[in-house]
Amino acid sequence: MSRIAKYPVALPKGVETTIAADQIVVKGPLGTLSQTLTGDVTIEQNDGQLTFVAANDSRHANAMSGTLRALVNNMVTGVSTGFTRKLNLVGVGFRAQLQGDALKLQLGFSHDVIHDLPAGVKAECPTPTEIILKGSDKQVVGQVAAEVRGYRPPEPYKGKGVRYSDERVILKETKKK
Repeated sequence: MSRIAKYPVALPKGVETTIAADQIVVKGPLGTLSQTLTGDVTIEQNDGQLTFVAANDSRHANAMSGTLRALVNNMVTGVSTGFTRKLNLVGVGFRAQLQGDALKLQLGFSHDVIHDLPAGVKAECPTPTEIILKGSDKQVVGQVAAEVRGYRPPEPYKGKGVRYSDERVILKETKKK
């Protein structure tokens, strides 16, 4: 059995789960998330905990039990506390501001970059060089952060660009004469 799947997922107060034959739905104060299920994993709910057991002894069922446990744990965390991703803009004249449900970025191009935020993701700009993305779905928040970073990733000589707040950019030494 997968080592990850051996640990049960605890359900905090205010979080409810509905397990059907082909999907699991997790409801909480920050929203509702669902995940489709395969027949390789059986989920049991006992005393506010979810346990995951591989349905058979195949390697695929073993792997899917750990994967599904991790996905459901992220869903429970997302609907109870949520996920945040912080981005920093490094460079002269690099700015970000919110325009309704879109993020307007000035990244040194001849035009402004407008990035539409998907449903379920909220953005904040406490300063013009900081972006904070919040949401209940970890995958969607991470994907939006990666797309925003992809417009101008940090370059290796001066470090200018959009970077994650915990990212360390290793600068190269410039060419000497």
